[in-house]
Parts: sequence; structure tokens; C-alpha cells
Amino acid sequence: METAQQPLTSPLLDLFLELCALPSPPGEERLVADRVGSYLTDLGLEWDEDGAGTTIGSNSGNIYCRVPPSAEGTPIFLCAHMDTVPVDGELEPTVEDGVVRSAGGTILGSDNKAALAVMLEAVRVLLREGRAHAGIELVITAKEEVGLEGAGAFDHTRLHARTGFVYDQAAPIGEIVLGAPHGRTLDISFHGRAAHAGMAPEDGRSAIAAASRAVADFRLGRLDEETSANVGTIRGGTGRNVVPEWCSFEAEVRSHDEDKVAELVREMLETAAFAASLSECELESDVKRGFPGYRFRQRDPVVVLASAALKRAGFEPTFILSGGGADANVFNARGLSCLNLANGMTDIHTPDEHIAVADLEAMLEVTLALVDVARAQSAA
Repeated sequence: METAQQPLTSPLLDLFLELCALPSPPGEERLVADRVGSYLTDLGLEWDEDGAGTTIGSNSGNIYCRVPPSAEGTPIFLCAHMDTVPVDGELEPTVEDGVVRSAGGTILGSDNKAALAVMLEAVRVLLREGRAHAGIELVITAKEEVGLEGAGAFDHTRLHARTGFVYDQAAPIGEIVLGAPHGRTLDISFHGRAAHAGMAPEDGRSAIAAASRAVADFRLGRLDEETSANVGTIRGGTGRNVVPEWCSFEAEVRSHDEDKVAELVREMLETAAFAASLSECELESDVKRGFPGYRFRQRDPVVVLASAALKRAGFEPTFILSGGGADANVFNARGLSCLNLANGMTDIHTPDEHIAVADLEAMLEVTLALVDVARAQSAA
């Protein structure tokens, strides 16, 4: 078995394991941001970190770096995020039989450090080889996993490129995400009346009972091929012998059809209000726009560019609609064309998360191919 402390087989793998060993849950990306900054400095590139950290509640802002063009063509930007889902355990990236996984019983962090390592290494290779390109910009974001907050706070008007790519789809290389859903978040709270559960339960109004009734009546899971709903957390009560005065839960709705999102949110709010009335509880709700959806066609220039690059790297493009959001959602909502490409990650957000070394190396070739194809195109 090869570990992060032993000699590594390539600069790309070395960098990837180093990044995976740095904890970076949402809001605590500082260690990764510092490593990215030092890496770019070592390449002789100018970069900066914006002030988004103070507005989104992170100890790091977003990092931006531009490599000026050396040829005509279509400039592109590459985006990856520094944060991972929260970590429960030690980060111990290891390599065994050509696969990188965590030996610490927790996530690996390939989401999204596999993309981050590949994009940084691609820039290093381009500079080392003096390869011509039409302009490359890096946008490295914070707090993607909790609502695309870093990308949302990034000043996209800084970008010279109108075409971009993220690698944030856990699927075989070659898969192109043509569309991502619209999302809404719901924070719902029930307020009842506390009472002693043994001596005077009839005086109480159980907020937990009301919330439970609402959740039980919700339509959850995959509702159709383009719509899903979920209740992710629930909290309430103060003790086992007290009728609970309060209970709250967090829910979300996603769909590729924005009208379905609005209708399902309305249905869930009505269901919660009815459950509250049955238990004589008060209801508070807060609905927020989670992320905007988007949809590309196979003939759109950004998809044509990606397809050509994948073929050049030896992969046959396939096309899907995703059920997840990514930083691409934010950039597309702002009038840019940003495509999400699968990069071979598997079982992300779980202790079984892993990625093949061959897929890391393959995505490096895909990235270089994107640069080459973009250079050959006329600027959009």
C-alpha cells in the first residue's frame, strides 16, 4: 500500500493527496486556500483572494487567477471548490491497486479536490511546456457544499472568459451534464406549549407531534424523473418528560421544471399549516431560492467544445440531466456558459469515496484538450 507519506508516482497524484489530507469543511477552507495560493505563486502567477469570506462566514475567500492568452481563440475559465462535506474522523488518503481512498473511515475529499488538483496541474503543464492557449482563468470557491455560497459571492464581471467548466459530477469520464435542477430550501418551525409530560400532558401542545405529522404527509424522495424532495434534519424538545414546545426541520425541493418547484413548495407549506392546526401549534416558515437551474442543448458551443475535447482525449461523450447543484448553476444564471463534466469520482460524501489514479490522469488530458480545442475556435 502506498500512502501520502511515501514517494508518489506523479506531481498530480502528489498534489491531490496533499490536498485531500487538509481538512476543509464549509467555512474552514483556509488550509486549502493557502496551499492553492502558494502553488500559484510557485508557478510565478499573479492571483488574489476576494473578501467573500467575511460575507459568507468562511475563513477564506474565493481565489482568482488569470493566465493571459498567448494565442487567438476562445478563452475559458475553470472552477473548482475548496470545501468538502463535514469530516467525521481522520483524513488519511491512501493509494492501493491504483485507487485513491481514505483509510480513516471518513470521506476522501475527491469532491472537489480531484478537480482542483487537475486544474492546477494543467496550468503547471501548460506553463512548463509553453503551450499556446487563448486565455485561462481559475476560480477556486469556498462553501460550495452548503448552497454554492462562494460562487454566489464571486464577482463574475472579473472574468474575461464567457465559457467555463467545472468537474463536479460523480460519474465516469465522458458524461456531460446538460442540465441541473432549480432548488428551494424550506426552514419550518412549530411552536406549541410546554407542559409536564406525566403530571399535566393535556396542558401541552406537542410541536414534535405536529412536525412529525407534517413530515409523514409530505411527498418525499424521487417524485418523478425531474423532481425530488427531502427533509434532511429535525430538532425539537427539551427533555423526555416535557411536552415539546418547539420543533423545526430543514427541507429542500429540486426539479428541472421551475413550476413544479413552486407547486411542491406550496403543497408542503399547506401540509405543514394543516398539521400545525391539528395540534394547536403556531407555524413559522422561511422559503429561500437554493440555486437556479439551467439547461444546455448538445449543439450549444460550450457542449460542442467539451465533446470535441473528450473525443480528443479518447472518451465518447454522453449526456445527462443532474439532480444536483454545482457552481456551474451560479455562473449560468449570470449569463455565462459553464458546463459540468464528470471526472470519475465514486461514492462521494461517504466513507467509501474513491477515485482511480487513471481517472485523475485522464482528466488532466481532458483539461489540456479543452485548452487546445478552445484555442482552435474563434472567440465567441
